[in-house]
This record gives sequence, structure tokens and C-alpha cells, in this order.
Amino acid sequence: MPTNKRKIINDPIYGFVTIPSELIYDLINHPTFQRLRRIKQLGLTNLVYPGALHTRFHHAIGAMHLMQEAVFSLRQKDVIISDEEQEAVLIAILLHDIGHGPFSHTLEHTLVKGISHETISSLLMDKLNKEFNGKLNLALKIFNGKYKRRFLHQLVSSQLDMDRLDYLKRDSFFTGVSEGVISSDRIIKMLNVVKNELVVEYKAIYSIEKFLIARRLMYWQVYLHKTVLSAETLLIKILKRAKEFSSQGMELFASPALKLFLHNDFTKKDFEKNNNLLTQFSKLDDNDVMASIKVWSEHDDLILSKLCLNLLDRKLFKIEIQNTVISTKYKNKLIETVCKKYKINASEADYFVITGKVNNSAYNANQFNINILMNNGNLIDVAAASDLLNIQSLSKTVTKHFICYPKDL
Repeated sequence: MPTNKRKIINDPIYGFVTIPSELIYDLINHPTFQRLRRIKQLGLTNLVYPGALHTRFHHAIGAMHLMQEAVFSLRQKDVIISDEEQEAVLIAILLHDIGHGPFSHTLEHTLVKGISHETISSLLMDKLNKEFNGKLNLALKIFNGKYKRRFLHQLVSSQLDMDRLDYLKRDSFFTGVSEGVISSDRIIKMLNVVKNELVVEYKAIYSIEKFLIARRLMYWQVYLHKTVLSAETLLIKILKRAKEFSSQGMELFASPALKLFLHNDFTKKDFEKNNNLLTQFSKLDDNDVMASIKVWSEHDDLILSKLCLNLLDRKLFKIEIQNTVISTKYKNKLIETVCKKYKINASEADYFVITGKVNNSAYNANQFNINILMNNGNLIDVAAASDLLNIQSLSKTVTKHFICYPKDL
């Protein structure tokens, strides 16, 4: 019996989003994609901005919608994009985040070490491609940057892609941080293609400037907010302690999928050889981790239980951020205090006194230039074309160092 797969989704940012094809409908309804409903887009950021409870599913649908708009806009400018290429680039952006694990970037190198979410996304797309009898071949080429028409990959992954345009606008909406509001409509309408490269027409230069400034501000105010960093550091340490116990053969409460990754350190080769690993990874989401943390909060181990209770009750560590490296003398003094207070040794104190660093780079011209198409036909990098001096300063990476420790010291 035939079914109607041309559905619409009501999105809080863009209104009605159309699902453009039966294949895309089937991909959205696949369990691998539906899992994204159970992974929050911003991890633990809701501990600072209570509204930040939107999911990777929201974001993927929104990015696909923007891609539809971009393809339509480019076709209006006589950029030839076939129907096959259109569907493929929509699939590439739709599935770009399916490799994210629980709490997204926070646990990216904790549960699975040395493997980026992009790599796992590509492996999962391979798996889906086999299931869908090769219908994702072109989407995979575009996603991996191996298709001859480079601008299609740039729409998926670059410094001005549909991913960034959506998450800035969406994260701004759900956090209430107005500095992230950007004019994605105008930017998309001003996109063009020159010599197989994505460019932006000069008329949109101020929109691009605002986009780059918004990205810088959103990183400091949301993604790298000091309280968010404190919460994320706590979560990483919880999983580290759990993995430490698991490696010693101790059985901790966990879902079967989470238990597998607690007991093992899998490499990229393991994922490529063992298809079941991808299947098990696809069963992981935020719920697995939070359910375990609730149980671990009553564990006999002081370190594990205290860290878990702190996260559950939002008794987060104090965090100090500065431009210079944290002094060893200061860190050792805090470690000494922790050892006395909790009656633990110096190596165990590493769970309570944590140092690290964060980088913020709004624009990196070495990766992919945002080229401005001038009225005379010349292409100029946005940092050179802009009359704002701070656009050039946005090209520089700012590094800040931090130290976390319990507030009750």
C-alpha cells in the first residue's frame, strides 16, 4: 500500500520544513538517525542556560532545510546542480552528525579515544549505504570531499557551511543569547560559485562580518562558558574513573552498550573491522550515561560517588580562567589541600584538581577561505575585504587556561 512520504516538520526556527524525497524520509525514520533525538545539541549547557535542551535531531533537520535554500538560491544564479546532486548534498548535511556520541563533543575522546565524530559519521554512512543498496554513494563522496564539484562539500563542511549557519541561529534561540543571531537568509541568498569554489557576493560582506563576530561571541558566552567547562570537565572525570574501574575488571552498573565501551579502548581499525561495534555505538545516547551516573552516585568509591553527586546536584567545581598557563605551585597547593580534606593520595586528587586549556578561533583562513566576490569579479578573502579591523583579529586563535577544584576547599 503506497504511503505519503512527502511530510513537513514544524521547526521553531524556520517554520515548516519539507522532507523533499522518499529516500530522505526513510533515512530520517531510520533508528540510527532517530537516536539523535536522545543526544542534546549542547551537552551540559542547560546547567547554565536552562532552555538549551534542543537535540542533534533538531539541528540536522534545520541544516538540511538551509541546504535546500542554498541549492535553490544557487540554481537561481544559473549554477547547475542536478536533482541527484541535490538529494546527495541534502543527505550529506542531514547525516553529518550521526557519529556523535552521548553529550556530543564532551565525551568525543573519552568513550572512544582518538576517533572524531566525523570519522564515525562516515563509517555509519557507509553502513547505511549498504543497507540502502548504494543510494548514498554520491552523498558519501560529497561528505568526504572526494566529489569533483568541491563547492558541494563546502556547503556541508567549511567555515561558511549550513552546519554553522544553523547551529549559531538555533543555539542562540534556545539559550537566549542574542549575540548569536545571524542573517542566514541573506548569507544564503548571496552565495555563488566561481571556479568550483563557494563564494559570497560583496553585498553580503556585513552579514559575513556579523556571522564571524557572532561565532566568536557564542564560543565565549555559550560553548566555552566557564561554568559549562566546569560541568564538562566533571563529566569527563566521571567517565575516566568508571573506565579505570572497568579496566581493572570491576563491574559497574551500565547499559550493555555503555559497558562495552567502558571495558575496552577501541581504535578506528576496530570499528572498520567489526561492524557490530558501530551497531553498539548507535545504541548509546545521553540516557545511558545519565542513568549510570544516578546509580554511581551511591557507589562505595568516594571519588566516583562524589563526582556523580556534584554533577547531579549541580554542585560544580569552581573554575578560574586566565591567559597564562596555570602555575604548578598553585596546582600542587590545591592538590595538597584536596588530599587532606578527602584523605586521598596525589594521583587520586587529579580527579578534583583539573587543569586544561581552550581555544577560540572564529575564522581560520588556512582551512577554507571565505572569499568575497567583488563587484569587479575579483575574489578577496573576507579578512582583507572587510573594513573592520577586528575581522583580522578574529583570524587569530585565542588560548585560555583554566583550573577546576571543589568550592568547599
